[in-house]
Amino acid sequence: MAARLPRAVGERATRHRGHGMITLRRRTDSRRTIPGTAEPGWSELCDVLGHVLPDGAHDPPIELERLKSRVYRLRTAGASFVAKRYDPWLARRNELVLQKWLPALRLDDRAPRLVAAAAERHGTTVWHVYEDLGETALDPARPDPQQVGAVVDLIAELHLRGAGHAVVPECRHFCGSLGASFFVANIRDAIGVLEALAPPHVQATAEQGELRGRLLGHLYRLRDDLPQRVALLESLGGPDTVLHGDLWTTNTLLCHSGNGGGPVATSRLIDWDHAAVGPISYDLSTFLFRFAKPERSWILDLYRRAVARAGWKLPATQDLNTLFETAEYARYANRIIWPAVALLKDGAAWGFDQLAEVERWFNALEPALPEL
Repeated sequence: MAARLPRAVGERATRHRGHGMITLRRRTDSRRTIPGTAEPGWSELCDVLGHVLPDGAHDPPIELERLKSRVYRLRTAGASFVAKRYDPWLARRNELVLQKWLPALRLDDRAPRLVAAAAERHGTTVWHVYEDLGETALDPARPDPQQVGAVVDLIAELHLRGAGHAVVPECRHFCGSLGASFFVANIRDAIGVLEALAPPHVQATAEQGELRGRLLGHLYRLRDDLPQRVALLESLGGPDTVLHGDLWTTNTLLCHSGNGGGPVATSRLIDWDHAAVGPISYDLSTFLFRFAKPERSWILDLYRRAVARAGWKLPATQDLNTLFETAEYARYANRIIWPAVALLKDGAAWGFDQLAEVERWFNALEPALPEL
């Protein structure tokens, strides 16, 4: 799919020093559409792209590839970008991470460069334009030790540099915490909305009512365990640090050297939508659970050695398993809240299907690491 994106007429652009970011002082009112899309704010994005593309690149058609919901790759001669549409608050979070906090940690070169931003004229959505880093992510099915090591070293550097740094209070203010308070709040909120998910608010089938009861059983047991799990997080979770918050392997990228496809030179992390502060166990559990259980111990050992250089010592395996389990349960509880709210507010037909999926996660969860 291709479309022309002509340079906007009568606009001026200002480039912010140090960030490569372009902000338009004025936009035209003309709307441009890409065939097959109905994305809000697309005309504003096209106006920005008119200033971002290399000279002459706006004349030939631009190839458009939809990567996933709200995310597109745009290619033209000599340039490739990734455009992503955000709710405004989430766009601001990514801007703070990429333009303020990572530079303060001297890690701004380990994430994609934010080239430009464009807000829809009514303020309902914001487009970000990023440099295109390609699609060389870690393969959890066939983990290469060298590649995994490059990513683990970056994760360790993020955690080490973030701990105790002045960016932590600001990050907490804007993005919240993924530690004990996140766990407690999600358990209590999930219980509250599930308990409300009953007549007269919702007319459920017998099977749906049983599902609700089983999920409440999981949550009640976790509520009973709150004091012990919170105490463990406080005593062994380590200092709050900057977290990526969504360390799936799809959010890792590997850039190889130019010497004939030589060894991995640089690892980068993308999609900082869930960045926050909290204990390292939150990030580590997400990352480790992406790999088969036999692979997790050696991957954790890579992280253990990386942080040991700064004097950090990880807890015992049994305690790590509990910390990782707590992080997973916090995420599960969070994923209960929103379909239950949709059922209560809108009678969303998909709500019970989502709740059934969360129950499968509860039932399938096993310790992350083998215990000797």
